[in-house]
Amino acid sequence: MDQRGSTLAATVVIPARYGSTRFPAKVLASRTGKPLIQHVVDQVRKCRRVDDIVVAADDERIVAALRPFGTNCMLTDPNHPSGTDRVAEAAARLKGKSDVIINVQGDEPEIEPDTIDELAYRMADEGLGGYEMWTAATPFRPPADPADPNLVKVVITRNSRAMYFSRSPIPFRRDPGSGNEPTYYLHVGIYAYRRDTLVRLAGWKPTPCEQAEKLEQLRALEHDIAIGVTVIERASHGIDTREQYEQFVNRYLEEKGAKQRVK
Repeated sequence: MDQRGSTLAATVVIPARYGSTRFPAKVLASRTGKPLIQHVVDQVRKCRRVDDIVVAADDERIVAALRPFGTNCMLTDPNHPSGTDRVAEAAARLKGKSDVIINVQGDEPEIEPDTIDELAYRMADEGLGGYEMWTAATPFRPPADPADPNLVKVVITRNSRAMYFSRSPIPFRRDPGSGNEPTYYLHVGIYAYRRDTLVRLAGWKPTPCEQAEKLEQLRALEHDIAIGVTVIERASHGIDTREQYEQFVNRYLEEKGAKQRVK
C-alpha cells in the first residue's frame, strides 16, 4: 500500500467474453503457456491498492481455463451487450465488499499496475474532486494520429474533469499555428466507479451522444455524472487481432528469456 491519502482499496473486475469478431476466443489464447486474460490478472496482482480480483466471464470454458491458476471467476449473463454491463452485474453481486470497482479490460496483458493503483487512490481521496468515476488519458505521441476515429479523444478541465469524449479530434483547431495550441489527449479505456454509480449507469438506456459516437462513457456525462481523468505517461496496448497477439507473445518470450539469462 502506498503512503498517500486513504487506505481504501478496490475490487478489480475483468470482463471476459468468449466470442470475438476479429479474434475468436482471444482471452484464452495460450501460446505463452497461460491464457491471455491470466496475464491481465497477473498484472493486477502486482497492485498495492487492490483487495480482490474477479473475472466476470460469459462462458464456462473461461472459468475452466483459469481454474488451474487459482483465479476467482464469476459466471455472468452471456447476453450482456457490453463489458460495462457485465462488470455491473458482478458489482451488484459483490455488494458488501469494496465500494470501489475498477473495470480492467481482459485483453490488456501489459497494463501498468501503477495506473490501476492511481485510479484506486483518486477514488479514495475526496480531496481530488470526489468524482463518482475516474478514468485515464495520455498525450498523443507520434505515430498516433488524433484524426483516427478508432482513437478516442478526451478534453480535460483544469480540475481534472472530463469535458467530453469523441472520436473526432477535439478540441477543434480553427487557426492552427496561432499559438496556445491545446494538447490532444488519448483516452485510455480503464474505469473506476463507485459501485452504486456503476449499477445505476448500467440500468439507464443509451443516450443520444453515446449512440452517435458509440462511446458508453458519454452516458455518464449526459446524466451529469462527473468523470475525473488522471493523465499517465503512456498507454498499454490492447489485443484486438491475431497479429497483435503474436507481437505480444514475442515481447513476452523475449523478456522471459532475458530474465532467465540474468539468473
